[in-house]
Amino acid sequence: MSVHDTQNPDTREDALAAAVDAVRSGDLIVLPTDTVYGIGADAFTPAAVEALLEAKGRGRDTPPPVLIGDHAVLLALAADLPDYVEELTEELWPGALTLILTAQPSLTWDLGETRGTVALRMPDDETALELLRRTGPLAVSSANRHGRPAATTVLEAATQLGDSVEIYLDGGLARLGSSSTILDTTVTPAQIVREGAITRERIIEVVGDIFTAPEPEPSADQDAADAADAAEAPDAPEDGATVPEDAAAQAEQVEPGGVLDLPSEPELASPSEPEPVAETPLTGFGEPLATADAPAAEDGSPAEARPGRTAG
Repeated sequence: MSVHDTQNPDTREDALAAAVDAVRSGDLIVLPTDTVYGIGADAFTPAAVEALLEAKGRGRDTPPPVLIGDHAVLLALAADLPDYVEELTEELWPGALTLILTAQPSLTWDLGETRGTVALRMPDDETALELLRRTGPLAVSSANRHGRPAATTVLEAATQLGDSVEIYLDGGLARLGSSSTILDTTVTPAQIVREGAITRERIIEVVGDIFTAPEPEPSADQDAADAADAAEAPDAPEDGATVPEDAAAQAEQVEPGGVLDLPSEPELASPSEPEPVAETPLTGFGEPLATADAPAAEDGSPAEARPGRTAG
């Protein structure tokens, strides 16, 4: 374990050379970035990546991001880029934006359980960029033990990681002091996995609202179905045309029944019509029914039956 000052022009070159040698030997290094200090390893050396995860106290289910030193490396490591990625990287790289992308299937690295993706970033720090141009892509995670605050100075990093790291590069206090924003571009709409130095509003300002699902376009089958429905619909009468009387009458008819389909009420007799007389009215209890031999009233009308109880 040794610490090298990259701020001093007299020792800067030796510091970078020592870090390059350590990476090529499969050892771990700590380097300054624009956000926080990072612990790095050769991305194409599986044993080094495994040592990085062990030093942090993480498992393979949390693969580290990969830092690159040039825009051109992006296309060598990622495939099937959404249209907005190029515009984002042109505007916000180098910078505090990490992009989750679909990894090139031909890559022979092992970063952990990535599920076919890779998180790429180009840091805005000259020491880090110069180192990356010499080493190639580095697997880099924040220089701290899992669950503890990210280091913003080389001393904080060394206190947490100790002898697990071979070379520490001292670049002074990290400029931003906060982690990068992680944007997942492998899903539609895009999602911010971690809020960081780059805001959602800044991303929308650069490429528009990529966080809202686009309106679905009607398919050819749907268009054909709509056309068929329109062809089968009855033609409306033209302006000024009259509707035939029989059609109007049919339209005014109300189908019987209804929601409850209740039976119709009996019609009441007209007040002017006499009430019908029951054919066999009931008489009082114990009295015989009136017969044809019963005496007639004085006015010649038949004798009326004496009122009695109705059936209960």
